[in-house]
Amino acid sequence: MLIFEEMLTRGHEQLTVLQHAPSGLKAVVAIHSTVLGPAIAGCRLRPYDEERALRDALAISESITFKAALAGLNYGGGACVLLAPANGSEENHLREALFRSLGRQVRGMGQRLILTEDAGVTGQDIAFTAQETQATLGMHTDTPTVTAYGVYRGLKAAARTVLGSESLRGVRVAVLGVGSLGTALCRHLYREGARLTIADQRPGRAQALAEELGGNVKVVDVEDLLDAPCDVLSPCGFGHSIKYADVERLQCRMIAGGEHQPLSRRGEQAVKEAGIAYVPDYAINAAGLISVATGISADQAAEQVYQTVLHICTLAQQNSKPIHVVARRLAERRIELIGSLARPIV
Repeated sequence: MLIFEEMLTRGHEQLTVLQHAPSGLKAVVAIHSTVLGPAIAGCRLRPYDEERALRDALAISESITFKAALAGLNYGGGACVLLAPANGSEENHLREALFRSLGRQVRGMGQRLILTEDAGVTGQDIAFTAQETQATLGMHTDTPTVTAYGVYRGLKAAARTVLGSESLRGVRVAVLGVGSLGTALCRHLYREGARLTIADQRPGRAQALAEELGGNVKVVDVEDLLDAPCDVLSPCGFGHSIKYADVERLQCRMIAGGEHQPLSRRGEQAVKEAGIAYVPDYAINAAGLISVATGISADQAAEQVYQTVLHICTLAQQNSKPIHVVARRLAERRIELIGSLARPIV
């Protein structure tokens, strides 16, 4: 991976690697853009290898820039990817040391970065970080639950133009990844009467959810989900779930889910050529960020996502353009316009 070439291609401002041996901290912090304001960086903790951590930090931070722009927020995009330490950090004092170490090290980034929670990180973890830096948000927000409700509402908005009706009753939805976000999304879909096919890297988790929900839920292996005939494929994993080579296998009409960047740029082009509508993550999974950044309720944040996705899909339909192309252009346009304004006099 050529780091500087990748940063130049995506337009990143900064990439920082952090380490603190006693606490087990190994983290990659990426700042994509601070044109609109300080970069909000979701912290995620997983058993990463170093190259995947770098790639995800760059991809996620770019996605959050566009997410904040589409949502009308005065924030930029960042990401903080923590490699799971060898000590496991399961004990409370180990967890405290890990996240306080993170907070102490990012404190030097001044007003450029604000940390909040993402996959594998809790509000309590951010509270530990907040003991060392004031640049935190979201420790009192159930971000996955809020995000999931926004994805559900965004799906309904997209279905109006892609499927011809916003009702999801009887619609076949394949959900890849049933962690906290995917599980909450499945519950919303099931209550409306969607026909679910689900898969997870932990098969027992998918089976338990299917038993909880009851009928109209089919469990398959992760490797088989992309071959499942469906109307909507909803990736809710940890990124890049749909490889370029997998696109030809897809039997869906639309891709829309809570996962950050499920497709590469090359994959986006492939689904466009395959005639599959793709609602990008930064348009549909923004409710958690909106709620954290503004303090509004889950219902209000989800309604904002609904209106944003509906606007994008309507413009795409009117102009015969792919949804993801329209979404990206709208986000870039706001960044260009606000970035052109003179800096306020302090």
